[in-house]
Amino acid sequence: MFDIIYFLEMIGVIAFATSGMIVARSKNMDPVGIFTIGFVTALGGGTLRDLMMDNHPLYWIKHQEQPLLILVMAIVFSYWNRAHALKESRIVFPDAIGLGIFSILGAQLALDLGHSWFIASMLGVMTGCFGGALRDTLSNEVPFIFRKDQIYASISFAGCWLYFVCQWLLESESIALTIGLLFIVIVRLAAVRFDIRLQRDH
Repeated sequence: MFDIIYFLEMIGVIAFATSGMIVARSKNMDPVGIFTIGFVTALGGGTLRDLMMDNHPLYWIKHQEQPLLILVMAIVFSYWNRAHALKESRIVFPDAIGLGIFSILGAQLALDLGHSWFIASMLGVMTGCFGGALRDTLSNEVPFIFRKDQIYASISFAGCWLYFVCQWLLESESIALTIGLLFIVIVRLAAVRFDIRLQRDH
């Protein structure tokens, strides 16, 4: 039977790992650096979530195909000449995909383990944002989550709550998941495209 949740997880891993590796190549990192940045971007948020919930073994340890996939991607990125030409601005789309998928799936897991909406939303934000924060920090950049000119964590938080409300009203897990995920991706891309931010300098 086709597992849509696992499929989304793998898409999220690919998306976040891609954003990390684009940044790593732009910083002229070696293959180890490219793998490391890709790994922490894709799996850092889920690792923090599992540690916070005392969920052992960590998800990526139970599913070794995820770090193996990142390793293969790192090898390709390391020796694919055209990857070096990819600009950091290209990370916006895969980063938005990863943010949407991991925010909602992180919140869903927390709900399944019996946590309240508020705690589940916080864990969803951690899952969606922490990997990107590690990517930017290790690449000597100010993380998106802390930039005044970016809306990031607040979109994740709002998307998680939209998912909860839709699930409660519609009583359909798949529809609620889709709405929450698409909201985060679309609003994040729109915020970048139209320079929407929470605060502006006067």
